Amino acid sequence: MDSIKETHFNFPGQTAFYKGKVRDVYTINDKYLVMVVTDRISAFDVVLPEPIPYKGQVLNQIAAKFLQATADIVPNWVVTVPDPSVTIGRICEPFKVEMVIRGYLAGHAAREYSAGRRQVCGVSLPEGLKENDKLPQPIITPTTKAAVGHDEDISREEILARGIVTAEDYEQLEKYTRALYQRGTEIAGKQGLILVDTKYEFGKADGKIYLIDEIHTPDSSRYFYSDGYAERQATGEPQKQLSKEFVRKWLIENGFQGKDGQVVPLMTKEIVKSISERYIELYEQITGEAFVKPAEDNVLSRVENAIKNALSSL
Repeated sequence: MDSIKETHFNFPGQTAFYKGKVRDVYTINDKYLVMVVTDRISAFDVVLPEPIPYKGQVLNQIAAKFLQATADIVPNWVVTVPDPSVTIGRICEPFKVEMVIRGYLAGHAAREYSAGRRQVCGVSLPEGLKENDKLPQPIITPTTKAAVGHDEDISREEILARGIVTAEDYEQLEKYTRALYQRGTEIAGKQGLILVDTKYEFGKADGKIYLIDEIHTPDSSRYFYSDGYAERQATGEPQKQLSKEFVRKWLIENGFQGKDGQVVPLMTKEIVKSISERYIELYEQITGEAFVKPAEDNVLSRVENAIKNALSSL
C-alpha cells in the first residue's frame, strides 16, 4: 500500500510552504491554499514514525462531504477538491479561537467536572451529571489557537474583553457553530451515531466569515454509537466510540503517552494495516458510503498532477 508521508512539490506561483503535523500546505500567489492531507498520524502531540495508508484520504473526503453538506449554513474556504487527499481553497485570516461545541459531558469537560469544577470556559454546568450524559443543551467552550504549545480554554467574556474577536463577529461565530452542530447531529443520527462534541475553525476574507479546515472528521470530533447508548449510561459502562481513540489506547497499552523519556512502540506492518482498516471503517460508518481506493499506484505523482491541473484552471 502506497502512502503519503511527506511532500516536496514546487508549483507555479508558489509563495510559501508549511508542514503541519498531518498536513502539507502550499500557498499559491498569496491567494489560494493547497492542502495535502498526508497519511502522517499524531497522538499526544507527537507525529508517529509510520504513515497510515488512506488516512489522509479518509479525513479529506469526510471533510469535503460535510463542508458541502453545510454550505447553505455558512460559506466555506473550499474552491475545489482535485484529488481524494487534496483540497484547494481561498486564503482566509483565521480567527484566533477554535469554536468547540459539546452536547455531552465527555473528554476534557468530563475531566474538569470530575475534578469538582462546575464551569467550563465560563459556562455553568448543573450538578448531578455523570460522564457521557447528555447536557441540557449544547455548550460552546472555546479554546485559544496557540501558535506554539497547547490550545487553552477561554471564556466568551475573556475573548471579548481581550479583543481577540469583535462582539459582532463572535455573535456570528456562535450562531454558525450551533447551526453546524445541529446539522452534524442530524446527519450522524441517520448513520446510527451521536455527534458528542466537535470543533470548528473560522476565518475572514474580504470582510466575510468562512468556515475553514476540516469538520466532523474522527480527528476533530467525537462520536458515540446510538445503539445501546442509554443502556450503557444506565449501567455505567463506557460508551462505544467512533474516533481515533483506539490509536491512543494502543499507545497507552504499550507505555507511551508522549511524556519525556517515553519511546513510541514499534509500529509493525500488521499494526499499520489494522489502523488503516479502522480509518476506512470510520469513513464508511460516518458517511454511509463505501470507501474507494484510488486505482493509481504512484500516489505522489497522482497528487502532484491533480494539483497542477487544478491550479492551471483557477
